[in-house]
Amino acid sequence: MRIEIPEFALVALVGATSSGKSTFAAKHFLPTEVLSSDVCRGIVSDDCNDQSATEDAFDLLYYAAQKRLSRMKTTVIDATNVQQSARKRILSLAREQHVHSVAIVLNQPEKTLLERNAADPGRGYPERVIRQHVQQLRKSIRSLKKEGFRFVYVLDSQEAIDQAEVIRTKLWNNKKELHGPFDIIGDVHGCLAEMKLLLDQLGYVPDPDGIYVHPQGRMAAFLGDLCDRGAENTGVLRLVMGMVSKGTALAVPGNHDVKLLKYLQGRRVQLNHGLEITVAQLDGESDAFRSQVQQFLEGLVSHYVLDEGKLVIAHAGIKEKYIGRGSGRIRDFCLYGDVNGETDAYGLPVRGNWAADYRGKALVVYGHVPGEWVRWENHTCCIDTGCVFGGMLTALRYPEQETISVPALQQYAKPLRALQPEPVEPGTDTLMVQDVQGRMQLTTGLIPSIVIGEAQAAAALEAMSRYAADPKWLIYLPPTMSPCKTSQLPEYLEHPLEAFSYYREHGIRQVICEKKHMGSRAVVVLCRNAETASRRFGVEDGTRGIIYTRTGRRFFEDVQMEQAVLDRLDAVLMKTGFWMDFATDWVCLDTELMPWSEKAQTLLQRQYAPVGVAGRNGLAAAVDALEQTCCRQNHAFRVDSQTSGQNADPRALLEQYREKQDALCRYTTAYREYCWQVNSVEDLKIAPFHLLACEGHVFSDRTNLWHMETLKQYCTGVDPIFIATDYLQVDTEDPDSIQAGVDWWVALTGSGGEGMVVKPEPFTAMQEHTLLQPAVKCRGAEYLRIIYGPEYRTPAHLERLKKRSLSRKRSLALREFALGMESLNRFVAKEPLHQVHACVFGVLALESEPVDPRL
Repeated sequence: MRIEIPEFALVALVGATSSGKSTFAAKHFLPTEVLSSDVCRGIVSDDCNDQSATEDAFDLLYYAAQKRLSRMKTTVIDATNVQQSARKRILSLAREQHVHSVAIVLNQPEKTLLERNAADPGRGYPERVIRQHVQQLRKSIRSLKKEGFRFVYVLDSQEAIDQAEVIRTKLWNNKKELHGPFDIIGDVHGCLAEMKLLLDQLGYVPDPDGIYVHPQGRMAAFLGDLCDRGAENTGVLRLVMGMVSKGTALAVPGNHDVKLLKYLQGRRVQLNHGLEITVAQLDGESDAFRSQVQQFLEGLVSHYVLDEGKLVIAHAGIKEKYIGRGSGRIRDFCLYGDVNGETDAYGLPVRGNWAADYRGKALVVYGHVPGEWVRWENHTCCIDTGCVFGGMLTALRYPEQETISVPALQQYAKPLRALQPEPVEPGTDTLMVQDVQGRMQLTTGLIPSIVIGEAQAAAALEAMSRYAADPKWLIYLPPTMSPCKTSQLPEYLEHPLEAFSYYREHGIRQVICEKKHMGSRAVVVLCRNAETASRRFGVEDGTRGIIYTRTGRRFFEDVQMEQAVLDRLDAVLMKTGFWMDFATDWVCLDTELMPWSEKAQTLLQRQYAPVGVAGRNGLAAAVDALEQTCCRQNHAFRVDSQTSGQNADPRALLEQYREKQDALCRYTTAYREYCWQVNSVEDLKIAPFHLLACEGHVFSDRTNLWHMETLKQYCTGVDPIFIATDYLQVDTEDPDSIQAGVDWWVALTGSGGEGMVVKPEPFTAMQEHTLLQPAVKCRGAEYLRIIYGPEYRTPAHLERLKKRSLSRKRSLALREFALGMESLNRFVAKEPLHQVHACVFGVLALESEPVDPRL
């Protein structure tokens, strides 16, 4: 017998003890697909035949079944299942999981069962148990369909069992093998003329039979509600039926189509809401055409899953947990949306906003709810733009995610309720706390899996909720940066030779050395106007940009200062032609904003300055006292029990304290280099070093040299507050080039500079499949006094510091870099904001890892 089961199903093996269910299961199903009651008894009691463990065993079995089915994995229940009460639990689980139930009955003769039972000393059930099972089974066979099993197969002999072949069939909604490209068309409602105009604009042409086809092989997909209210309902049905029949289109049913089907099937329906127009037009058609329409509508499936699961189409939308499954409840949801039977003041159904809670990876495109514009929310898109009500007929091109619309030629019907007036762009959805609670596992293009621990997530949530800027602006957080390996030179902790060596050893020949400005990291997001900020970022407060820190906080407490900087940047980009050359209306830049004191004022006041003042005063007094001591005549005296017994050379102490005093002066000089008074915007300096992204592009595919030259061209030389970053190219295999890089670093640090950042030539550098550090910093000896303390260069301290470990810091830098690039890619691809923000949140969460902050 050929046993056909859906590719995703809940299968119940039904048969008396010793009927061969486990053998049958092992032959036709994967071991992981089979949940055996005997095995579960063994797990909970160490004895597969311990009937006292049955209740616990079935609790375990159904728990595992529920988990498998929730992941859309076919599950086989290997138990006797001869009692209706046992099967009722299976059917209840199938309904809960919206999965088709299958009963495969092994109806062996009683004599065969008794012989097998007697031959198995390990089981040896009483004969009355076998006979009781046989009686219960025979009573059950005829009622299995009525109980609710979708498919029932009965094998009446051992020969039938041996010859059985289990075939897995695709679910009707599974069209994952179709990759498109698709042109998804919203509710037509009998607007034939507009539909033909739209197909023309999409590039479809009629073949000799009048069926529209696309020369490049694109496929149309109709979202239902083909008929009612419009002027040419039968014409629309004829055109769509022809395209579907020829394979140039797909179609899912709408609620109006289902109502028409009920009428054609002879069921009682009210002829209203435009159905009366469709029925009148069908009355003028032949019986054969009406029969074709009925067959066509009967064959429509609630929703389709396309392009390897990346795209789903349904008339009224679909919840994530319903995608790819099949049940009456899911079909109703796809037809009517999230309704509960209530009606509003207009008599229309009250619909819940299921899209606000959608968190699926697949793009869901739907119609049903007419609006003046296309509405995006959480990776869903409603393209019903109310053509029949005088609006537009709209198509969404996939994968391009572009919309094409044609205006209605007339208003065919009046809407009971005004259409939704505002357009909503992709990625402007609502963020929810549950999106970032608990343990998270994030997938990125650079690192396949990054785990965020529950404690890390909690710390990030606390910081984000208390201090962060509007999260809708936060499309990127910069990664931390690891220093180069500890220098082997005795007088240095960090040296460029180690940075060059790292990249050379990993196959990178060309590197870019960039001057490290001692400022504060600042991410700049700028839109050309507030309308772009609203449309693209979902920010509705009238602002058009933001400057924020690497932890997502506003850089400026003074909003007017921030706005002034943004206005001046916009003027620069306008003058240099950036907006036009890059065809964008927003940009994201990674910059260094100076002076350091502008953001680190509190740190200066509470840490650096107090250390400097206390050290200067204390050491000055100590040096003065020692100098006076050295001027006095030193008299010998007798050592007794009242003295310490220790002698000290005051001149040696004086020299030691003078060295301490010099180290402290160098410390204060070091941090003062990066501090100055800011009275207005004119006192700021901003050095952009990464052109991160703009509309349609993330520039991680360009070289670091391209970033330097592009930013120099478009951002500097116009307004003095925007400055270029000095850089030098170094060949890591050329000794002369390496020495030039070292000399450049020595000159930078010798003149008070912080140091330099060494980056590989590619923005994203890989060695085979391993991600390399996107940058390593090499800080100057004097600057490091700020980090490690005034006296860190003394031999004892330096020896201890050279034992520092960089492994955690480097791992952290790679993970944060991968998450930062992923968040930008998701935003530019117009993925839902919660998916973008998961990566941004991940960067902030990783910052709570216990890593030495001095590195």
